[in-house]
Amino acid sequence: MNIKESYVTRVIRTLREHQFMFEELVKRDFKQKYKRTVLGMAWSVLSPLLTLLVMRVVFTRFFGRDTPHYTTYLFAGNLMFSYFRESTNGGMQSLMSNASIFTKINVPKYMFLLSKNVSAVINFGLTLIVFFVFVAIDRVSFKPTMFAIIFPIITMSIFNIGVGMILSALFVFFRDTQYLYDVFLTLLTYLSAIFYTIDRFPAKIQRVFLLNPVFCNIKYIRVIVIDGNLPSPMFHLLLLAYALTALTIGGLIYKKFNTQFLYYV
Repeated sequence: MNIKESYVTRVIRTLREHQFMFEELVKRDFKQKYKRTVLGMAWSVLSPLLTLLVMRVVFTRFFGRDTPHYTTYLFAGNLMFSYFRESTNGGMQSLMSNASIFTKINVPKYMFLLSKNVSAVINFGLTLIVFFVFVAIDRVSFKPTMFAIIFPIITMSIFNIGVGMILSALFVFFRDTQYLYDVFLTLLTYLSAIFYTIDRFPAKIQRVFLLNPVFCNIKYIRVIVIDGNLPSPMFHLLLLAYALTALTIGGLIYKKFNTQFLYYV
């Protein structure tokens, strides 16, 4: 426990020491994303909304007839998956896109990854506001359990950082990573029950879905918002375990290959 606390303290202290640089990285990442776009930041909200509209039109006839509050159900899945995709894709590119900086200046390399994640969190926060507007339009009654949404946001953020570390390290050594990851994201889209329910599957298959961390975070939000229930303590531990496992693996990889990154970028 002390080791974890000292590591977290060290990271926070490092970020404070490089606060100006970190803030500039976040600003740069945010500006680059919407550079030369007419609508600018509005795309952070319009993009998931347009995706939601397409999925709503396409899948409602097949999956939405028997699903209560299908718009909210669909939006919750799309919201969390879009956050995962943006955060991990940005994390994967974080080292290579900043190679010109850390090859000349001795700065912690995880700063570049964290700046990408902060940008993704900002976009996620803007879309989350719109999500609750749709929740109201869909006539989902407000329940105190909705405040628990902070938990899956935290666990998903930690999980995204860990996965981003793994991907960014792989991308430095193997450029094919980005193409393989695109294929993996397509597969994961269909395995995360974004537009369908898993109730139609046997109990054994439903348990298999719990092996997917993204699905688990999506399920958490659906349970607290649509059903008005709080998931079991074991489910909370499952989400936390996925997040900490990904972060630990990513941190160990960064620690082991820290110096080798310089020779491959």
